[in-house]
Amino acid sequence: MPASVVSVEEVRNSLPTYKRDEFDQGLIIIATSTSFSGIDILNPHRMNAAEIAETANVQMHGLTGDQVIQRADQILRERRAREREQSIRTLKRLEEKRAKAASDQQQLARFTIDSARYYMGASPYGAPEPVIDLTVTNDTDQAISELLLRGVVASPDHSAPWVDETFYYVVPGGIKPGETQEWSLAPNRFGPWGNAQIPSDAELTVTLQGLKGLDEQPLWDSPELTEHELARLERLQKEYGGIAFSRLE
Repeated sequence: MPASVVSVEEVRNSLPTYKRDEFDQGLIIIATSTSFSGIDILNPHRMNAAEIAETANVQMHGLTGDQVIQRADQILRERRAREREQSIRTLKRLEEKRAKAASDQQQLARFTIDSARYYMGASPYGAPEPVIDLTVTNDTDQAISELLLRGVVASPDHSAPWVDETFYYVVPGGIKPGETQEWSLAPNRFGPWGNAQIPSDAELTVTLQGLKGLDEQPLWDSPELTEHELARLERLQKEYGGIAFSRLE
C-alpha cells in the first residue's frame, strides 16, 4: 500500500469512531474539488479508495482529521455559494428574457390588422383568382417595409381550415407610423388559396407574425421562453424569488 494511503489512514484512525464517516466524506469532497466539476468529466470510472486517498493527501498538507473535516465543510459552503449565485444569475436572465419577449409582443400589437377578406375574383384573362383584401394600421413608432402574416380560411361546416398558411408581404414604399393602408393581394391560385371547393361564406382570419423595418431587419422578435426555460424559471423563482439582484449587477 502506498505511503500516502497509510498517512491518510493514520489520520483517520486518530479520530474518534463517530467522526470517521464524516472524515471519509471530507476526503471525497477534497479529492473531487481538485478536478473540473468532478473527476467524471475526464475519467468516467468512479474513484476507488486509493485514488481518493492519493488525491486528497496532496491537498491535506499535514492537516489533522478535524481540519480535513473543516476544509471539506468550507469547500461545500463555497460550492453552494457559487451554485446559488449562478442560479440567481440564471433566474435574472430568464426573467429579463421573458420581460423582453412580452415587451416586443406589446410593440407588435400596435400594428393592427383592421379587416381581412378572402374571395374569388376574376383575373384579367377571366380565370378565377383568389384575392385577399387587407386594411392595416401602423401605430408603432417605426416605418415598416415587410410583414409576416398567417392566413386561415375556415367555414363552420368544415372541420379543418381550407387554408392555413404563413406568407410575406413587402409593402411598396413602406408604411409610415400612424398610417393606414388598404391592400388587395393575389395569392397563388394554384395552391390552397385557389381551391375551388372553398365556399363563398368562408371567413379569413389574418394574424401578424412579424415585422421588418426599412433596413429589412426584424423588429420586436425576441423569442418567448421555451417550456424547459419556463419550468426552470418557476423552480428558481420558488427558491430564490425573494432575493434582490442588485448585488449581482
